[in-house]
Amino acid sequence: MLQAHAKVWHTYDNQWRSKQKGMVGISLNGDWGEPVDFTSQKDIEAAERYIQFYLGWFATPIFNGDYPQVMKDYIGRKSAQQGLGTSRLPTFSSQEKSYIKGTCDFLGIGHFTTRYITQKNFPASHGPSYFTDRDLAELVDPRWPDPGSEWLYSVPWGFRRLLNFVKTQYGNPMIYVTENGVSEKMTCTELCDDWRMQYFKEYINEMLKAIKDGVNVKGYTAWSLLDKFEWDEGYSERFGLYYVDFRNKNKPRYPKASVQYYKRIISSNGFPNQKEAENWHRKAIETCSSSNQLLAAEQQRTTAANILRLIHDPLTSHMEMVTEIVVPTVCTLCILLSAIFLMFLLRRHN
Repeated sequence: MLQAHAKVWHTYDNQWRSKQKGMVGISLNGDWGEPVDFTSQKDIEAAERYIQFYLGWFATPIFNGDYPQVMKDYIGRKSAQQGLGTSRLPTFSSQEKSYIKGTCDFLGIGHFTTRYITQKNFPASHGPSYFTDRDLAELVDPRWPDPGSEWLYSVPWGFRRLLNFVKTQYGNPMIYVTENGVSEKMTCTELCDDWRMQYFKEYINEMLKAIKDGVNVKGYTAWSLLDKFEWDEGYSERFGLYYVDFRNKNKPRYPKASVQYYKRIISSNGFPNQKEAENWHRKAIETCSSSNQLLAAEQQRTTAANILRLIHDPLTSHMEMVTEIVVPTVCTLCILLSAIFLMFLLRRHN
């Protein structure tokens, strides 16, 4: 992936940059890792390792030409303990290092949450794994808000620290925040997403503090405009500023309260003062009430229409069930069984 990225950067640089004056960057996800115990050197090093294995895995080769030294050390040592002649971490030739280094006009950052990190030794018997290679454990504070995704806790101060880490580690590159937001995990029609407005307020404030620290942040993008398909969670977790009614074949969209709130943040380029921000919040809550009523009424009509369709056209509904449920389920099972069978063959071969 890193070599493909470098190829794109050099191709643009050689063929189009002089005419278009454009930029090519890369967008990487990065959570912040905070030591559990600041008096423990092992915890401090483990937190550094967490970030290097996460963001540094891709950012360090692009800015410095090679993988983080701590990744090379830990994965090399674990590989040797597992009886391998060479490290499981690939190596770059001198030519490849030179080709990859500096291929970033800006760095995109996707950031959502933070973890507390402590040292934890994993023996080689645990087998090769990205997680055991790091020799650390991730912890969360039970007081951190967690409105949606199981992995996503609201920890605003981690955002500022991550941005300052990038500034210090990589020479203060131009940064565009390409993803930042929070989900909710609910099936009801509640559009007054107070927790999302609070998340945006606190995280954007921490970003503004980072800018005052001298971090070269050029732009910010909320994640996401619409509710969408969320990896292995499907449509059950909603990150959107707009609610999408997936049960309706037309997929109508309804603004959540965070739409009006975020719009005012953008138009003001930040927060003029606390009183004004509270006023935005109040007006946003007022607008979502009418949207809630519209969505509830529409979903009642959709439910009634679906019941009538099932009564009058059972064959169509049966075919839809086969297409939408049975076929994907069977395909998934086939993939899982194939993977298990392949693992069995590989172990038998070894």
